Amino acid sequence: MRGIVFDGKRAQVVHDLEVRDPAPGEVRVAVAAAGICHSDLSVIDGTIPFPPPVVLGHEGAGIVDAVGPGVTHVVPGDHVALSTLANCGACAQCDRGRPTMCRKAIGRPGRPFTRGGEPLYQFASNSAFAEKTVVKAVQAVKIPEDLPLTSAALIGCGVLTGVGAVLNRAKVDHGESVLVIGTGGIGLNVIQGARIAGARCVVAVDSNPEKEAAARLFGATHFLTSADGVRDILPNGVDHAFECVGRTELIRTAIDLLDRHGQAVLLGVPAATAEASFLVSSMYLDKSILGCRYGSSRPQRDIALYADLYREGRLLLDELVTATYPVEDFAAAADDAHHGRVARGVLVF
Repeated sequence: MRGIVFDGKRAQVVHDLEVRDPAPGEVRVAVAAAGICHSDLSVIDGTIPFPPPVVLGHEGAGIVDAVGPGVTHVVPGDHVALSTLANCGACAQCDRGRPTMCRKAIGRPGRPFTRGGEPLYQFASNSAFAEKTVVKAVQAVKIPEDLPLTSAALIGCGVLTGVGAVLNRAKVDHGESVLVIGTGGIGLNVIQGARIAGARCVVAVDSNPEKEAAARLFGATHFLTSADGVRDILPNGVDHAFECVGRTELIRTAIDLLDRHGQAVLLGVPAATAEASFLVSSMYLDKSILGCRYGSSRPQRDIALYADLYREGRLLLDELVTATYPVEDFAAAADDAHHGRVARGVLVF
């Protein structure tokens, strides 16, 4: 079968990939569509260290192909969106409703794929850049069949991360102000999360003026090409600032623009060794800097919620998909994503 493999030097489309049958508590999914996220590109450029060879992709949707013993919540033929959380469901963090903090869901890649007899790693417990993948049952979330799979694919990372950061981590409330730095796939989902939460003022900042239309469509009330103008709109600063680019100077900007009791939420991913600075004295007015993994999500609950919001017209998904590519065109798709030409490109099998 086809898939995209990174061998430590380059990513390429291969046609001789194999994936094993599902074991107990696992599901095999025929992937229909997979979003191209900067996290995949970050593995290729080394920003995110990951052992090669690895099958890339972590934002996908498809149709259940087979289930292992003990799996009852989905059956072959069901449409599912895939999450990256291979959490155990039994540890203290899972029991508290914090699957993103499950230690078995962090940094323990499996190897369900082979190529020429050699095992390959699975990226983010998912590997959606393959015609078929095997995931833990908890990662396959049933979705309505009327939800287009090209749109549903984006729920599993971009929506869970961006909307989840607003609703689950920051807990933005009605009438509050929100600053979003960077309006790519994650930033647009932060914007629409803020709209859904009832924020009164949503300021989007992106150096590319061509992104204004999309930012406003998703819910931005203001658009700036530089954060220098934020205090002209909100003289006292913002209640919530989301950094969605992954640059340390923008993290500092997000912190500096907080109002009293404000929160800076870090979503962009800089290099693993990157360090950021801030004025300690500026934090004593009850300000906070929050890390956020995967939108602090509970995928089995949240994906179903976001599917309902989509069907109600409150959550935009189709509008996120600005380009689709056959899997053979991965190089062009990755280049478009790297240069910000698309909000989210989607590979289709």
